[in-house]
Amino acid sequence: MIHITKDNYDAEVVSSDKPVLIDFGAPWCGPCKQVAKLVKELDAEQSAVKICEVDIDQSPEIAAKLGVISIPVLIFFKGGKPVERMAGLKSKAAVMAMIGK
Repeated sequence: MIHITKDNYDAEVVSSDKPVLIDFGAPWCGPCKQVAKLVKELDAEQSAVKICEVDIDQSPEIAAKLGVISIPVLIFFKGGKPVERMAGLKSKAAVMAMIGK
């Protein structure tokens, strides 16, 4: 899983040749840890979607740019643009449906 910062956001997300799923969370957030585990499983199981994470404490500017005001949040990008978002703790099936898997 790729850790996104302001320094690599454009290269990894905006310019990606694959769809991108970003998990926004923080180490102190209990539900975020559960979502992170699920997202790591998805990363290991498929290669069609680039799976990334943003720690909102380390990269608040990315969260602000995308309007993330609560966590956990998953945002799905196609062509470098956000097309869908899912807030809160969701099932693996729901996340797979969002990314088309």
